[in-house]
Amino acid sequence: MPPAAPSPILRRRRLGVELRRLREAAGLTGDQVIERIGWASASKLSRLENGRSRPDPQDVGDLLDLYGADQALHDELLGITNEAGDMRGWLKNFPVMTQQQRGWAELEAGCAEICEYNPVLVPGLLQTPGYAELRIVSARQVSAGAGEPKPGDEPETEVQARQARQSLLTREPHPPRYTAVLEEAALGRRAGPPEVLHEQLLQLCELALLPNVALHVLPRDTQIPNWYLPPTAFSVYRFADPLDPETLAIEGGFTDVMSTDSITLNRYKVVFEWLCTAALNASDTLSWLIEATGRLTEAGPPSTVAFGPATAPIQRRRESGRLTDR
Repeated sequence: MPPAAPSPILRRRRLGVELRRLREAAGLTGDQVIERIGWASASKLSRLENGRSRPDPQDVGDLLDLYGADQALHDELLGITNEAGDMRGWLKNFPVMTQQQRGWAELEAGCAEICEYNPVLVPGLLQTPGYAELRIVSARQVSAGAGEPKPGDEPETEVQARQARQSLLTREPHPPRYTAVLEEAALGRRAGPPEVLHEQLLQLCELALLPNVALHVLPRDTQIPNWYLPPTAFSVYRFADPLDPETLAIEGGFTDVMSTDSITLNRYKVVFEWLCTAALNASDTLSWLIEATGRLTEAGPPSTVAFGPATAPIQRRRESGRLTDR
């Protein structure tokens, strides 16, 4: 199972925040630090403070001595430095991860709480293998049609990666608290053939019974407070270590944006509260999922699948409402 400890990437971010705080408390500019320590590159400090480079314990020790850190803080940050550099050991836990999937796994590791919303898809941590394969293959077909290079990894590898990430929800001890708002459209006929949707609904029913998981279905015609319409998918991550900064992931069709800015985070937290208020509560959501599974089982031919009025036969083809690789 994935480790409960934070990933090296998160450790780098935490170290960078602490180093910047100590430098500012010491009243030093970046140029002054570079001059006093004698580093040749001015960008070296910037990369450390922004968590973009693998930290060297000697370099971090020199900075801590310059900033006058006490022994307890010195030892704590050097321990974080060692964790930030242990990429090889951490990656052993994810042998089938593609680079992009590993990025999400690194963010999820060590989480105490995850809140997710997606306007058109079931979030990756909840997807069945069949649903995940549809999303991966359809996105690749569009990329190939646009003349973009095809990824070298097979779809099966990425499906396995997604399954490996999902073990986060059932890890022992202390699985994270997971809350997701699911749009009704994400479970509708455009998402896949009936057998795939049936399997996905069954899995959502099972996951909704976990004590650490809260799922909320947002019916298609339900008004969100202030008539707000969320423009994109997003996730908010809170970590077990309270000193690790909360992180916002805004998921786009072709790119993803990460932020730890508190003002931006608070805005999305407000939006998530609005979404949870508008959506069905956890108990009603479970009833909705059970009923939807039953309707799909009884529907028979694809043209009569009951997620609202059937207006056209379901095409048994792989399609996606939005490009994503999560």
